[in-house]
Amino acid sequence: MNRFGLFGFPLGHSFSKQFFNNKFKTENLNDCFFELFPLTDISNFPKLISEHSDLKGLAVTIPYKESVTNFLTSIDDVASEIGAVNCIKIASGITTGYNTDVIGFENSIKPILKPHHKKALILGTGGGSKAIQFVFKKLGIEYLVVSRTGKHPFIQYQQIDELICTEYSIIVNTTPLGMSPQIDNFPEIPYQFLNENHLLFDLIYNPDETLFLQKGKAAGAQTKNGYEMLLLQAEANWEIWNQ
Repeated sequence: MNRFGLFGFPLGHSFSKQFFNNKFKTENLNDCFFELFPLTDISNFPKLISEHSDLKGLAVTIPYKESVTNFLTSIDDVASEIGAVNCIKIASGITTGYNTDVIGFENSIKPILKPHHKKALILGTGGGSKAIQFVFKKLGIEYLVVSRTGKHPFIQYQQIDELICTEYSIIVNTTPLGMSPQIDNFPEIPYQFLNENHLLFDLIYNPDETLFLQKGKAAGAQTKNGYEMLLLQAEANWEIWNQ
């Protein structure tokens, strides 16, 4: 049996198990199985690896994309530069970390970028945010990272005014605000300053349209959720696990 899985906490929002097990069934991969591993503490990661000798690969989600790097045998160059891992290949007890969020995000947002999309606001500072920062650097898009504390080099939500909104026409939500089941939550930005020049991208895919995206759409902005990004990074994970 070739076991694959996803770990993080909580995992109620994840689609990975259904996606991969459907994939295995469709492609007649009868020796493959995918399951969820809810870890309440990252210190339990070594135990997870040791107790499942048939594990070939793991996907990583909130809140362990950054902290798991301390438990891996090695990390590829891209994930090392980002400082976050969302994909782990396991072979003969060797764990190697990768970041496929960058593949998913870049290939999901590039087709909808317009010439005036020169600058971006990135909401959140976690592992997902770091992957988005990496992609924007690659694409030559200037960005500001927004956090609750505003600790340098970030800015606080309260600092986002009409001038910043006008200048930064891409806004990416990398926080869990609005994720099911807490669908009434949303990032506190001045939505009244948004218009048809803006592009709002939410890494959340459940629900399909968060309040963040609903408020953007009501202001005339272009919107996209994280579902395609998720599909693209999942396929990239599968490719890495089978290298």
